[in-house]
Amino acid sequence: MELNSSQKTSLVFIGAFLTAGIVLSTMVFPFWNLIREDVFEEVTILTNDDGVCYVETLDDIPKTIEDCAANPGDKVTIKFGDGLAWATIVTP
Repeated sequence: MELNSSQKTSLVFIGAFLTAGIVLSTMVFPFWNLIREDVFEEVTILTNDDGVCYVETLDDIPKTIEDCAANPGDKVTIKFGDGLAWATIVTP
């Protein structure tokens, strides 16, 4: 089967598009950046605003904890993704 000029051009365009997609997905925006390391840290609850607690962590990013029943001053262990601004309380 012989391809005509427009079919050859289409194949070249599709090949270039796929190659550009692979390069962008692996070099510019690697998939492994979506997988964050879990960090566990013992912190003190600073405030509790109607079930939303706020804490300070060692990475200097204030964390928000939703559905929080702890009181200000309570020490809890939290889990959060590296570089994220929200966390969850881990029960021992």
